[in-house]
Amino acid sequence: MIRHRPQRLPCPFCEIVAERAAAHVIVETEGAIAILDIAPVRRGHTLLLPRRHVEDLTKFGAADAIAAIASPLQTAAGLLVDRLGATGLTCIQANGATAGQEIAHLHVHLVPRFAGDGRLTTWTRDLSEKDRVAEVHHRLTGDGIGESDLVHL
Repeated sequence: MIRHRPQRLPCPFCEIVAERAAAHVIVETEGAIAILDIAPVRRGHTLLLPRRHVEDLTKFGAADAIAAIASPLQTAAGLLVDRLGATGLTCIQANGATAGQEIAHLHVHLVPRFAGDGRLTTWTRDLSEKDRVAEVHHRLTGDGIGESDLVHL
């Protein structure tokens, strides 16, 4: 019997960074990108990804990865406030599966907050927002669907 070693799947975030996988990019710099989460916990839930693959804060290169996302993090925050009307922001970064990190590529979640949206005490995806990601992308960037195709937020 021949046993095959399971092949390691490519990192989904590296696939997005390399433009081999689709994403709703809202901010791009030489060192990082900001994309809309395809399964958001709130409208406009954004992920900040360094272009260089680093698994988490404990790995070599983490300091450079965090530095690379600083500017797009601030830009994305401004877009979420100015164009979506967020009145607050929650910024979360997890390291390792025990902490809730689902993809082993260092990243930061930027979650817009709105008056009356309740405390963010659980990480429950808002399935109603999943269908609105393209609409939110257009609102933030002006790219994609036309203004007449938008359902107003």
